[in-house]
Amino acid sequence: MKNAIVGQSGGPTSVINSSLAGVFEAAKSRGAGHVYGMCNGIQGFLEDRYVDMTDIFKKTIDIELLKRTPSSYLGSCRYKLPALDAEGAKEIYDTIMEKLEALNIGYFFYIGGNDSMDTIDKLSAYGKQVGSDIRFIGVPKTIDNDLTVTDHTPGYGSAAKYIGVVMKEIIRDATVYGTKYVTIVEIMGRNAGWLTAAAALAKDNDCEGVDMICLPEVPFNVDRFVEKVRRMQEKKSSIVIAVSEGVKLEDGRYVCELSDDVHAVDAFGHKALTGTARFLANTVARAMDTKTRCIELSTLQRCAGHLTSRTDITEAYQVGGAAVKAAFEGHTGEMVALKRISNSPYQCTTELHPISEIANLEKKVPLEWINEDHTQMKQEFIDYAFPLIQAELTPIFVGGLPQHIYLGEKS
Repeated sequence: MKNAIVGQSGGPTSVINSSLAGVFEAAKSRGAGHVYGMCNGIQGFLEDRYVDMTDIFKKTIDIELLKRTPSSYLGSCRYKLPALDAEGAKEIYDTIMEKLEALNIGYFFYIGGNDSMDTIDKLSAYGKQVGSDIRFIGVPKTIDNDLTVTDHTPGYGSAAKYIGVVMKEIIRDATVYGTKYVTIVEIMGRNAGWLTAAAALAKDNDCEGVDMICLPEVPFNVDRFVEKVRRMQEKKSSIVIAVSEGVKLEDGRYVCELSDDVHAVDAFGHKALTGTARFLANTVARAMDTKTRCIELSTLQRCAGHLTSRTDITEAYQVGGAAVKAAFEGHTGEMVALKRISNSPYQCTTELHPISEIANLEKKVPLEWINEDHTQMKQEFIDYAFPLIQAELTPIFVGGLPQHIYLGEKS
């Protein structure tokens, strides 16, 4: 009887643990002897840090709590596996394979975004190269919603819901004094503006919505931005703007690089982005006779477990189960994708795609979903995003606070 192993990688989200629950329950129901969890992803596994989840989850309530617990229960990592032909790579891959064989692993699942799919791509390629029968399947999860081939990614719906809710509240707060005010809200999104676009969801019968949305898909010009703000404030005193942390100038530099902040680089070569809203707020304040403030939603938009979308939680669990089904049926080197069948009523199913069609690629917001002035999202985006934020999964409250599962030190 073969065992299964699962890891979580990349940025944690409010629904990633629902995918973990889906993998665990499906693997056990299909006959896996043990289901191991990698502590801190593939990096932790290389350091012999893993747990036997079969011994941990014995009560149904644990699974329900897991679905409602934000962040990554098993911990995450930002570890980049070397290219297969890189110096010293064979030793690393052989070590991983030896450890998997020692645990009698037949099925390997990795939950995450683009960088995680890169890990699946490399491991499945090496497995094929050495004739391993281990099946490697990617399980999509990222609030960035930038994985190709899938209609959307688990994690995005809940983050979009949080952004829509918070933007409505910020708009109400910004109008309370009736004086000139420009509020600039910085939202996550390095190269794809899906999260920032979700600010458009705030507009409804009870809310006028944000005044401007700035996405990284559209080259940014600071002077034109200030002029747009100036024209808007001639018509209304309070202006609220949603801006992606990854907006870039026409020369390719991030706007945040115009500030004096230090921007470190992670193992995947990604520059840390911060300070975009602060720089723009200061620029507007110097150029115009108005008060400004900047707000960074930062990690709140990905860890707000009290505002998850039930649709999102359900689909996260669904793709975990679909990944197990695929692996047990003999698939490897693939990722589970969501395929939308209809919007009204909303229906979505799963399908498989080769990991080579996904790893190290990015899905951007279609330019045709942005208005000509590059300030607002069109109805096509609203129709796309609205079904993903529907319903809620109420937290289990104990003593007035939501209850979570905590694994403890990942050692």
